[in-house]
Amino acid sequence: MTSQVSSPAEQAGGTDSAVVGEQRTAAGEGGSGKDVRRLDRVIIRFAGDSGDGMQLTGDRFTSETATFGNDLSTLPNFPAEIRAPAGTLPGVSSFQLHFADHDILTPGDAPDVLVAMNPAALKANIADVPRGAEIIVNTDEFTKRAMAKVGYAASPLEDGSLDGYSVHPVPLTTLTVEALKEFELSRKEAERSKNMFALGLLSWMYHRPTEGTERFLKQKFAKKPEIMKANLAAFHAGWNFGETTEDFAVSYEIAPAASAFPTGTYRNISGNLALAYGLIAASQQADLPLYLGSYPITPASDILHELSRHKNFGVRTFQAEDEIAGIGAALGAAFGGALAVTTTSGPGVALKSETIGLAVSLELPLLVVDIQRGGPSTGLPTKTEQADLLQAMYGRNGEAPVPVVAPRTPADCFDAALEAARIAVTYRTPVFLLSDGYLANGSEPWRIPELDELPDLRTQFASGPNHTLDDGTEVFWPYKRDAETLARPWAVPGTPGLEHRIGGIEKQDGSGNISYDPANHDFMVRTRQAKVDGIKVPDIEADDPSGTATTLVLGWGSTYGPITAAVRRLRGAGERIAQAHLRHLNPFPRNLGEVLRRYDKVVIPEMNLGQLATLIRARYLVDAHSYNQVNGMPFKAEQLATALKEAIDG
Repeated sequence: MTSQVSSPAEQAGGTDSAVVGEQRTAAGEGGSGKDVRRLDRVIIRFAGDSGDGMQLTGDRFTSETATFGNDLSTLPNFPAEIRAPAGTLPGVSSFQLHFADHDILTPGDAPDVLVAMNPAALKANIADVPRGAEIIVNTDEFTKRAMAKVGYAASPLEDGSLDGYSVHPVPLTTLTVEALKEFELSRKEAERSKNMFALGLLSWMYHRPTEGTERFLKQKFAKKPEIMKANLAAFHAGWNFGETTEDFAVSYEIAPAASAFPTGTYRNISGNLALAYGLIAASQQADLPLYLGSYPITPASDILHELSRHKNFGVRTFQAEDEIAGIGAALGAAFGGALAVTTTSGPGVALKSETIGLAVSLELPLLVVDIQRGGPSTGLPTKTEQADLLQAMYGRNGEAPVPVVAPRTPADCFDAALEAARIAVTYRTPVFLLSDGYLANGSEPWRIPELDELPDLRTQFASGPNHTLDDGTEVFWPYKRDAETLARPWAVPGTPGLEHRIGGIEKQDGSGNISYDPANHDFMVRTRQAKVDGIKVPDIEADDPSGTATTLVLGWGSTYGPITAAVRRLRGAGERIAQAHLRHLNPFPRNLGEVLRRYDKVVIPEMNLGQLATLIRARYLVDAHSYNQVNGMPFKAEQLATALKEAIDG
């Protein structure tokens, strides 16, 4: 979905606090006469069984919110099991959406509204819900058996435990079945549409557009017209229920975030989708065919799914039998002159490590996309983490340096893919692109760039001899280097006169012949390292409005949103604190040491046990302080703000 936003500049200093503005009634405007309250932002969490369609519900609500023009950020959260036992805590799936009339950075710390489709959803999420928040519960599912399954001895709807909340008991299942009685559906089939009833109700509560969801349902179930009509009927019934019931006396408006965005055409986009689009754009800008050799793995599989749809752009996707075959095929495609990519997560990186080392030795452009998740081993497949940094840096035998690039937001995955491709084709090297599950599945508005804003990534293939022997013979040397980049020539197989050896054994400088010479090996190791060290990356800039801050918060990857929100809160409270964020983790920006030494304290929040902090301490001898979390969830802004305040005062 796209929407037009016209504004000269981004609004400064967006907040995470809700403000209740004017209140009016809808009477006289074709409404029901109910109060309409204006908010500046709201956080909604849909939660239910993994078969209740919460991800689809949240995705549809998000799409309509993007179309409306709000700024938004999402956090899908779902179990790793294909189908966890129904009604159990491990089977709870949720989708949180934060949307606002101003610039926001995170999915929000705590939901203002919780939609709980069953007792398990309520119990799994109630600890996150602040007192006074609204809770919409599907009372039909609060049976003795269902409550006992999650440890409720008595109904939380009756024992007073929810007295501090604004609870709306709604028999969602019964109302849905009643709304669909005219259709020839079994009760079980009709019950499946209760998520659309909930979506209709929330769409009424927050004045969301409905056309996009109606169009989506018509397309999705075009071959099943009875199911399509039933879902539409349930959606409309939910809307009408909100309009007519006395339990919902107030609806809410959140104005479009026009002042938060530069002028342009926007769409809602997830990190994996943005990354896929970035890879396609890179191949077009490089004038190279895009080849993906991949093995399905959560949370990277969506990139394979998306790229497989774009054969019209010259994209070729290969779903291999395992991780090793996937990267082997990709490296072969790089040798053949393609922009080659392999996608995976941490466990797959471990399997691909030898071939990544081979790519380092062959000095061929290859993008290794690692969508990080909780580990070790299989770990937490559907939860997020930042614990593959040291693996990307050093997880290979021998001295095998690889550049590392990390996006900071879902939309930034597009630009990060272009940057990783630039480095790979310019310097003839494999490049790690470190995203994570939070970015991959989360979404936000993305301004669709104009073509003239994209970088020119075209590169020249070798076309003939490049070296003259002592006897005057002109030959092709595959390891003769560009003086500025130290990149070797890229020779497409089959080009007459460019025949050369290839393999995993150490190469002789220049000729590329097999070499066991100690001095040559030392030279080649140092040259490959010098090539990575010499990659041109932008200087890092510290955001320090006062110019007098003594504490710097340094982040990388997806911690950008929570860190920035926390820093805004502290500045709003009068604290002087600086912030800097790394996109390039190898090599570091050349001015990073200078920036770090300006501040008395450096704090590095990470979703690991301190991997960037370890690198910073070792490289710059700076006493960086770690603030770490490895619970499979992103940082909360309030949590970070508290920790940073302690660091400032400490």
